[in-house]
Amino acid sequence: MTPTTEPQRATAAPAAAPREAGAPEPGAEFVRAVCDLHGTVLLRYALTLVDRDLHRAQDLVQEAVLRAWRGREALASEPGRLRPWLFTVVRRLAIDAHRARSVRPAEVPPGDAQDPPVPDTAERVVTAQVVADALRDLTPTQREVLVHVHYLGRSVGETAEILGVPAGTVKSRTYKAVRALRERLLARGYPG
Repeated sequence: MTPTTEPQRATAAPAAAPREAGAPEPGAEFVRAVCDLHGTVLLRYALTLVDRDLHRAQDLVQEAVLRAWRGREALASEPGRLRPWLFTVVRRLAIDAHRARSVRPAEVPPGDAQDPPVPDTAERVVTAQVVADALRDLTPTQREVLVHVHYLGRSVGETAEILGVPAGTVKSRTYKAVRALRERLLARGYPG
């Protein structure tokens, strides 16, 4: 004869008591206590680690409190251990964030993300070509004085010394060369 056994009953985990409306979340008291006791000091410390950036400092403190909440059972057993632990977590989070920012490209604000407008250089290229052609029509003396005074930006005195002529000669040559260049440009359809 086989012994009769009683059917095994399925044992379910006890159902959690329903929370009353307005009752705090489980662990909310822990978070509130941590923030009340250590929040201000942690935020000041975090600000020193992130160049006084309030938003980044708040993020560090929030993450540290979240990690404390996750390990609240272990931390609650030794109350004197909580504050140093929080400071260590904030410091390590700041280091990790700094390392992460240093290996990725700098962030660009959304408004600046568009490509900057590229100037149309076609007009400048055409103008440079027309001016170069007009300069070829000038005498070598006129070209020389214009290059020294206008292109190289030398003074009348410097140009006179380099060319070995009096300053008055440089002035009159420059005047005549500019007039001749203007005439050549007008002949090519460029307004003077």
